Amino acid sequence: MMMMSCSSSTTMITSFDHEAYEAKIFRLLQMRDQMLRQDHRNHDNRNKGGGGGGSFVVLGNNNSNGLPLIHLLLSTATAVDGNNFGAALNNLTDLYQSVSLTGDSVERVVAYFSDGLTARLLTRKSPFYDMIMEEPTSEEEFLAFTDLYRVSPYFQFAHFTANQAILEAFEREEDRNNRSIHVIDFDVSYGFQWPSLIQSLSEKATSTSRISLRVTGFGKNLKELQETESRLVSFSKGFSNLVFEFQGLLRGSRVINLRKKKNETVAVNLVSYLNTLSCFMKISDTLGFVHSLSPSIVVLVEQEGSRTPTRTFLSRFTDSLHYFAAMFDSLDDCLPLESAERLRIEKKLLGKEIKNMLNNYENNNIGDCAKYERMEAWKARMENHGFVGNKISSKAMIQAKLLLKMRTHYCPMQFEEEDDSDGGGGGGGFRVSERDEGRAVSLGWQNRFLLTVSAWQPLSLI
Repeated sequence: MMMMSCSSSTTMITSFDHEAYEAKIFRLLQMRDQMLRQDHRNHDNRNKGGGGGGSFVVLGNNNSNGLPLIHLLLSTATAVDGNNFGAALNNLTDLYQSVSLTGDSVERVVAYFSDGLTARLLTRKSPFYDMIMEEPTSEEEFLAFTDLYRVSPYFQFAHFTANQAILEAFEREEDRNNRSIHVIDFDVSYGFQWPSLIQSLSEKATSTSRISLRVTGFGKNLKELQETESRLVSFSKGFSNLVFEFQGLLRGSRVINLRKKKNETVAVNLVSYLNTLSCFMKISDTLGFVHSLSPSIVVLVEQEGSRTPTRTFLSRFTDSLHYFAAMFDSLDDCLPLESAERLRIEKKLLGKEIKNMLNNYENNNIGDCAKYERMEAWKARMENHGFVGNKISSKAMIQAKLLLKMRTHYCPMQFEEEDDSDGGGGGGGFRVSERDEGRAVSLGWQNRFLLTVSAWQPLSLI
């Protein structure tokens, strides 16, 4: 018999009819299977020209189907959090009859959150848990990452803005850095960020005055690091006036010596890394180590979430739901409804993140985690560890706005200055916002911030 995964499930199950429970589980999984089969047929019909588009909605808009789905999902999360398994199973069964992985943006995002809640009700020894939480292969994940990088400004905004700040730090020290820069990237993730920096540095170099760029990149496994090194070394060979080196290290490696050259500019790259750490203590340890490197610049890029750090399952759930609803809705601006690329991005990247967020916290402690926090929380954390914020340059802002002009398709983009009144102002489409008196810049979708870039340096170096 399948048992609940929660610590109190043994007590609850004794008062819960075993046969009725198993019948509800069986019915729930049947509904999920029917949803997946219907999605497959709908996708095939659209590819043959037999299907039309759905209505695209944003979480919170007055949509006849969207709001009831959201309310039912939140009721389900409340039931799961309160160990009311009967109500949770009934609600999830109803949700699977209404959602779709190929429907509008609310239907799609609710489908993945429903999967996450279903997995949360199952023991990890259950084969159904493994079925719902199935991990993409490394090839599938790479392809989905490449798709998202290509069609959306999401990653490119982060990388180009970060690289501009790193380039400017190098320029400030050109009179003493021996034309050498060392980037320490705590999550190198395929290395897609660095070709544009290689190109920008090459434009500043000459055949008689070459620039040296060394990237120390931390990665998940040796295969990914080797492929990243091969990709970057191959790209750098097209720039004869630049000396490029790459050193790959596994995440968690004990770093004794990062082979710093005398007077080189040291840049630390923390792009969507700190929020992957499982607890605040690990974040503190990482920032302490970064401070000990005495870097010229630290670039921080983090996902945006609630106004203040929250500590309960329901508050985290609600905030992440808003975040991913904006992400899914933004993809409607980038790809058509019938797109295989969009299905791959949502299933292999965003859907995976949703399900892991609901199930993979150490000891189920969802509160001790820095995901989806507000910029102000990250600012306080950096300042408490001895860093001071730098102004984001006008050139970086102009570059971010140009990127959106190139990458925005159906919805108008917006460019705003400070407006944190409701999490990022209003309006439609992607937008860039200058924040914290020019010390941060955010990419947003409609009324939600998605990513924020800020640049820092140790107070002791000022």
